[in-house]
Amino acid sequence: MAKHKIVCLPGDGIGKVVLKEAIHILDAAGFEADYVEGDIGWEFWCTEGNPLPQRTLDLIEEHKIGLFGAITSKPKDEAFEELAPELQKKGLVYSSPIVGLRQHFGLDICFRPCRTYTGNPLNFIRRGTNDTIEEPEVDVAIFRQNTEGLYGGVEWSNPPSQVYDALMTHPKFSQNFGDAPVEEVSVSTRIFTKKYTERIIRAAFEHAKKYNYKSVTVCEKPNVIRETSGMMYKMAQQIQTADFHGIELWNTNIDAQMMWLTKNPENYGVIVAGNMFGDIVSDGFAGLIGGLGFACSAQYNPETGIGVFEPTHGSAPKYADYPVSIVNPIAMVESACMMLDFVDEQNIAGNIRKAIAEVVVEGKVQTYDMAKMSGRADVVEKGAASTAQMADAIIDKL
Repeated sequence: MAKHKIVCLPGDGIGKVVLKEAIHILDAAGFEADYVEGDIGWEFWCTEGNPLPQRTLDLIEEHKIGLFGAITSKPKDEAFEELAPELQKKGLVYSSPIVGLRQHFGLDICFRPCRTYTGNPLNFIRRGTNDTIEEPEVDVAIFRQNTEGLYGGVEWSNPPSQVYDALMTHPKFSQNFGDAPVEEVSVSTRIFTKKYTERIIRAAFEHAKKYNYKSVTVCEKPNVIRETSGMMYKMAQQIQTADFHGIELWNTNIDAQMMWLTKNPENYGVIVAGNMFGDIVSDGFAGLIGGLGFACSAQYNPETGIGVFEPTHGSAPKYADYPVSIVNPIAMVESACMMLDFVDEQNIAGNIRKAIAEVVVEGKVQTYDMAKMSGRADVVEKGAASTAQMADAIIDKL
C-alpha cells in the first residue's frame, strides 16, 4: 500500500500536461503514492454550473494533499455565454475554483519561492561598472496572505441600499462618490483581519529564521492604504520586536518595490504581503528567475494540514491544442517538490531539484522559453524540447 494518497487536480489546458509529467518524475524519484483525480475547472462550470464540485472538496477533505495544474477563468459575460443553456436561467455566477479552494479550506498561507538556477539563459542580468555584465543570484521567499484582501470576493455592482448607505457614512465616500448614481457604482473591499495577518507575518519570520535569511520585508502601501497596509506593518514591527529581533524588518511600498527588484534583487530575503500585492511582487521576482515556467507555489492551512501545490502560470489554452506540448514543466515539478517538503519527503524533493539544476546548467535540453523562441507549434522541430522531453531529461539525471 502506498505511503501517500494525493488528489490530482489537472484542471484546464496545459495543466493536464504538466501535471502528468510531474507525476512521471515523482514516480521515477521513488515517491510512493496513489493518485486520485479530482474534477475542477472550466468543463465543470460549463456542464454543471460549478467549477469546483462538492465531490472534489470531499476528496481533498479526506486526503489533505492536492497537486494542481491550472485553470481557465473568463470574465463574467463570457462565462455566462459558455454555460449550458439549461443552466443559464438559474442565476449562476462563475467564480475562480482555486480561490474557492483557498477560502473553503482556509489555505491562508501562500509561499512562492523564487530562486536562480545557475546556467538558466532566462536569468536576470544587468550592466555593472565599466560595462561589465552582472547576473545577481536571486533567492527570495514570498509569503502572500491568501484568503483576505482584494481577493476576498466581498464586492458589489449597484450595491444594495444597506451597503450603499453604510458607505455614505464615510466622509471620503460621500465627498468623492456621493454624486454618482448607485447603479453606476462598483465596490470591491480590501479586508484584513488580525488573526490571519499575524499568521502570514509569523510564517514569514519563521521561514527567515529557519533558513538564515537576514531580513523580512513587508511589501504593502501603508502611506496610502493606511488601515490595512498600516495594520500589517505595525503588527510586523510588534512581532519582530517580541520574537525575531535577530532578523531585520524592512518596509517597502509595492510600486517602489517593483522598481527596485531589478536594481538590487539579491538584497531581498523574505517578503510578506497581502493578497494582491503578494501576487504582483511574486510575479515580478519570478520574471527574474526565468518567468512562469519556473514559478511554483504552495498554499496550506497549518491547523488542518491541508495543502494544495500549483504552478502560478495559467492554463494557456492555445498551447494545449498543439499536437506536441511545448510548455516548460519545471514550475509544476517544483510545485510537486514543495508538496514533497510538506509531507516530509525532503530527500526525494532534494534529488529532484538537483536533477533539474543539472539539466539547466548543462543546457542541452531547453524548452522553447529557455531557448528564447516564440511559443509556436513548430519549435520542437527547430530544436526546442517538448514538455515530455524536458521531463525525460530530468528523469535521466535522477
